[in-house]
Amino acid sequence: MRLPLEWLEDYIEVDIPVEELAHRLTMAGIAVENIEKVDNDTILELDLTPNRGDCLGIINIAREVAALTGKPLDIPRTKLDEIDEKVEDFVKITVESNLCKRYSARVMKNVRVEPSPAWMQERLTKAGIRPINNIVDVTNYVMLETNQPMHAFDYDLLEGKQIVVREARAGEELVTLDGTRRELQPGMLVIADAVKPVALAGVMGGESSEIREGTTTILLESAIFDGTSIRRTSRKVGLRTDSSMRFEKGVDVGGVILALDRAAHLLEILGAGEVVQGVCDVYPHPQPGTTVRLRLDRVNHVLGTNITPAEIEGYLRRLSFPVEVGGSELLVYIPSYRPDLAIEEDLIEEVARLHGYDNISSELKPAVPTHGYRTDYQIFKDRLLGYAANMMREVITYSFINPRWLDILEVPEGHHLRSTVRLANPFSEEQGTMRTTLLPSLLETAARNLARRNEDLAIFEMGSVYWPQESELLPREAPVMAGLVTGKVPDGWQGKSSEMDFFFLKGIIEELLARLHLEGVKFNPAKPEHSYHPGRYAAITAGDRQIGTIGEIHPRVLEKLDIENRVCAFEIDIHQLYEAVSFSHHRIQGISKYPAVKRDLALVVSEEVNAADLAEIIKEAGTDLLIRVELFDVYRSPQLGEGKKSLAFALTFQSYQHTLQDEEINRIISGILEKTAEVFGARLR
Repeated sequence: MRLPLEWLEDYIEVDIPVEELAHRLTMAGIAVENIEKVDNDTILELDLTPNRGDCLGIINIAREVAALTGKPLDIPRTKLDEIDEKVEDFVKITVESNLCKRYSARVMKNVRVEPSPAWMQERLTKAGIRPINNIVDVTNYVMLETNQPMHAFDYDLLEGKQIVVREARAGEELVTLDGTRRELQPGMLVIADAVKPVALAGVMGGESSEIREGTTTILLESAIFDGTSIRRTSRKVGLRTDSSMRFEKGVDVGGVILALDRAAHLLEILGAGEVVQGVCDVYPHPQPGTTVRLRLDRVNHVLGTNITPAEIEGYLRRLSFPVEVGGSELLVYIPSYRPDLAIEEDLIEEVARLHGYDNISSELKPAVPTHGYRTDYQIFKDRLLGYAANMMREVITYSFINPRWLDILEVPEGHHLRSTVRLANPFSEEQGTMRTTLLPSLLETAARNLARRNEDLAIFEMGSVYWPQESELLPREAPVMAGLVTGKVPDGWQGKSSEMDFFFLKGIIEELLARLHLEGVKFNPAKPEHSYHPGRYAAITAGDRQIGTIGEIHPRVLEKLDIENRVCAFEIDIHQLYEAVSFSHHRIQGISKYPAVKRDLALVVSEEVNAADLAEIIKEAGTDLLIRVELFDVYRSPQLGEGKKSLAFALTFQSYQHTLQDEEINRIISGILEKTAEVFGARLR
C-alpha cells in the first residue's frame, strides 16, 4: 500500500522525522518497506500482514500513529445538506443472498460529471489510483481513506429502479468496466437491476450502468460482501481489484454508512450534485459488538514481562478501545473496524505492540521444575513398542488413505471398516479418508520396497485408526499395532535361510506376548471377512478376550498390488491387549533344585483337532508337575487311518518338593491318555 504522508496529516499531526515514524510503525507490526520522495510529498510503502486489512484505509493508519505518538486524531465529520426528495421514492433494494451482509445506498441528483480537482487527482495518483472523473474519483478517494470499497451507478440506466443483490444464474453474462465480456457462473454474487446483472459484486462494475458525461443522477453503493465468495469469484474471472482485495481481507461492517455519507459530502463540496434525503440500508442480520475479557496477570504470563495494570489499560485506551476495569481483569469493547481481534491473546498482542517488541526480553524466565510421570498405559505402550522393535523394523505412515483400499482388501459392503471419516480438505485424492485399519499403510510400504528389490521385510507400525462419532465433532481414535512379513530370513552361520511365513510371524507374536507376561494366549482358526486367505487365518485370544488377528494375505489382494511374494500380517488392538495384560496374573517362581523329567508323547487324532486345544487338555490332565508342553512333530500317513494325523509333544515334568520317579510320571501319562481319549478320541501312536 502507498501512503502519502501529506494525506495522512489531514487526520493527525506528524511532528517526528519520517524515518522515525517508519521505524515506529514497523516495530508495531505495520512494516514500512520503502520511503519515496514525490514532488513535495513523502510516500511510505507499507507491507501489511493479512490480518491487518483495516490498515488499507488511511484513517486506520492514522489511528495507529495516534496510538504510537499520543497525538489527537482528527477524523472528518460529515454534515449533508439534503434536498426534500426521499431515497425510498427512487430505489428499492432487495438482498437475496446471505453472501451480502449489508447493502446501503444514497441517490444524488443534478449531477455534473467533470474532472475532479487537482489536489484529489494528485493524491489518488500518489496512492497508485488513476483519476477518471469526479464521481469515480470520490468513490476511490473514500475507499483509500476509510477502507470501504464503493461504486457509483448511473441511476437512469438501472431498469425498474431496483437493486437486487443475488447470485448469478446459469447463462448470464456481464460486460465489466474494462470492456471484457464475462460468463457468470452460479454462486457468483452480482448486483442486478430488475432485468440483468449490472455489476460483479465486490470486484468490478458493469459497462451498462457506468458513469458517463451525460449522467445526471447517480446511485452510490456501500456494502459488505462475503470475503471468501469475492476471492473465489475474483479467481474464476481472473480479475483482482483494489475493491476485491479489501473484501477478501475484511471490511468494517460498522463503517458502511459513514463511508457513504463521506462520499456524498465530498461530492456535495465539489459541487458535483445534490444529495437526496435518507439512506436505503438493508442489514438483515446486524452483527453484535465484540467484547473480550483480558486477565491482567495473563498478559505478563504470556509475554514474560512486568507491565503494570495501568500501563496495560493505557495501551488499550490509546487504541481507542473502550475499557471497563473489573478487579484483576479488563472488559474490552472491540471496534468494528478491527475484525482481527476476537480472543484474549489478540489483545495481549496489541499490548505487546504498543509496549514495544524491543522492550520484551528475549531471555526465558527460569522455569520451575516439575516432576513428569507416565501413566501405566503409556509405560505399557513404550514397552510394547520396544519389544516389537527388537524383532521387526518400525515404519511410520500417514493416517490418511485412499478409499479404494477398502475395495482392494475386498471389505464387504456394510462392514464396520467402511464406516470412515472423510476429510473436508484432503492433501490429495490419495489421502481423502482416515484409515480404519493399518493394513493399507503396511501393504503400500511392502509393495514399494518389493518394487525396489528390497524383498525380505519384517515391518510393523504402532498407530491409530479412526471412527466417526455422531455426537462428537472429532472422530474416535483407537490405538493399533500391525505388522507383516514377506521373503526369507537371511542366511547366517547358524543355519540356512527360512521363509518368513505364517508360523514365523506367529512365533514373533508369541515372543512378543510372552515378554509382556500374557498367559493363556491362543491362536484360534477363524473365517476371515476380508483381506486374508480363508485357510490361513486365526483370531488371537487371551482368556475370553480377542486381542487381534493373524493370517496370510489373500493372493487376490496381492495380485492387485503387483506383489508376487507371500505376505503374512497381524493386527492387535492395543487397548484390548492392555486390558488382557492388566488382568493377567503372572507368577514368578524360583528354580527347582530337583531334576526335570522329559517324555515324548505321540497321539493319533482326527485332522479337525487343533494342536493347541490338544496341548491345553494335556496340560490340564498333567497336574502341576507338567510344566511345559511343546509340539515338535506332525505326521500324516495312510497307516494312521483316513482323516487322521499324529501330533507329537515333548512333555517336561518337574517338582519343587522331590525327585520324580518313573511310577509317578507313568500314572500322570496314563491320566493324560484317558483324558485326551475322552475329549478327542485320541490314541497312543
